[in-house]
Amino acid sequence: MHRVGLVVLPGFQMMSFAALSVFEFANVTLGRPVYEVRVLSETGGLVRTSLGMAVDTAPFGDTPYDTVLFGGGIGHLEPSDGLLAFVRRSMAGARRVASICMGAYVLAAAGVLDGRRATTHWAAARDLQARYPRIRVEPDPIFIVDGPVWTSAGASAGIDLALGMVDQDFGPEVCRAVARKLVVYHRRAGGQSQHSALLELDAKSDRVQSALDYAKRNLDKPLGVEDLAGAARLSPRQFSRVFRAETGQSPAKAVESLRVEAARLLMEQSSHPIEVIAAQTGFADRERMRRAFLRAFGQPPQAIRRLAHGISHGAA
Repeated sequence: MHRVGLVVLPGFQMMSFAALSVFEFANVTLGRPVYEVRVLSETGGLVRTSLGMAVDTAPFGDTPYDTVLFGGGIGHLEPSDGLLAFVRRSMAGARRVASICMGAYVLAAAGVLDGRRATTHWAAARDLQARYPRIRVEPDPIFIVDGPVWTSAGASAGIDLALGMVDQDFGPEVCRAVARKLVVYHRRAGGQSQHSALLELDAKSDRVQSALDYAKRNLDKPLGVEDLAGAARLSPRQFSRVFRAETGQSPAKAVESLRVEAARLLMEQSSHPIEVIAAQTGFADRERMRRAFLRAFGQPPQAIRRLAHGISHGAA
């Protein structure tokens, strides 16, 4: 039996509970209780969430835990001395210690992230790095595994982190079955980006959105301005002007962003050769894809694949 504890502070974000559903559905999938889940706080009793609702918790005590998760709040929550002591005890006694979103600040304050790679919500990454310069903060990944320490991005990424733990404990088939029961499209690899190219482009009009949707469905095609303008039912000149006004990018740059995002996902989740991925996502050859990856991520495609595969199997 794997005993899992989720530690919460006053004002914690309820989305942290989503990670616990992964362990619950692992029990359902396997038909037996393989995870025992408890919600913990320093003194036990009722703890209020960021929405004002109260959740009953158990005190830390001396119960040993296999996995201890630390949830975060909407902002930076200040940990008490007792909480920091519990983090350090957990590092000494638990197999895994993890943070969800802003919970990384709790691990950082306890010193357990010093010298390690870690992530948190992209909006807080710069602040976390400034406060704790001994941590190697990476703002892009969904989650990071560095030895026994797991850290995840925004609160929904706690689901991906927990699925990664189920994968580590019971293998990919069980992990996929749990994801299907949760109606999660797929388990995002830890190295996958927190950002979506379509969200970043933020089209304002239906015509530009239609062009972007067309581009995403046809990445293996040339996708010149004429093609996108036709999908938007505008002249090429008018389309280019409207597109840049709405997105702040040229159509060519936007298409490259969509191609890179799709190629990165294939690099993370498939074993296809780079040449095949380059063709499927519309890059003329692997060299052009490599240059696009360097512009977008500062790393070549092979490095992205190694990182994602290493993390998804629990490697440092």
